[in-house]
Amino acid sequence: MQIDITTLDNANAGSVELPDAIFAASPRPDIMARVVQWQLSKRRAGTHKVKGMGEVSGTTKKPYKQKGTGNARQGSLRAPQFRTGGVVHGPVVRDHGFDLPKKVRRLGLISALSQKQAEGKLVVLDAAAGGAKTKDLAAKLKALGWKSVLIVDVAVDEGFFRASRNIPHVDVLPTTGANVYDILNHDVLAITTAGVEGLKERLA
Repeated sequence: MQIDITTLDNANAGSVELPDAIFAASPRPDIMARVVQWQLSKRRAGTHKVKGMGEVSGTTKKPYKQKGTGNARQGSLRAPQFRTGGVVHGPVVRDHGFDLPKKVRRLGLISALSQKQAEGKLVVLDAAAGGAKTKDLAAKLKALGWKSVLIVDVAVDEGFFRASRNIPHVDVLPTTGANVYDILNHDVLAITTAGVEGLKERLA
């Protein structure tokens, strides 16, 4: 598949051949949903914690005798029905991540790339480099009509990253960090020519 190469100044810089196996596959929404769930689960800290009956402070003595008081029988002031008692089945520190086969993750990324291409929201840039000021870069992106864009390059240029990091809804990632969640979370996907080659190698 042939696609035009665009510059940040909205000029044409030739064309590039994109492999159909990566950019023209049939999108799989179910696979993309599984990959996004896997990504978000791995991001969770899992540090939530409450104290159970055996962890709250308090005496282990029986509050009052079993019979003869007219009250319900009680065995511990640490029980959950008391104000200072422990929590039953509360959250504990754990890892929310789960395993997902590499082939499924690869198919999810291919599906996300193909979906952007099918929607006409995939753009190939000649380069994403230079130490431009944030104001100048924001003006160029506005002229291109990009309000939400993910820019993928084989290696992130430090000057370009500094210029883009304060622009809302604009993110820059290396090809090794390109992922389904960020691709779907942005309206436009812009890949540099070097980034295209990097994705080819990664998904070969």
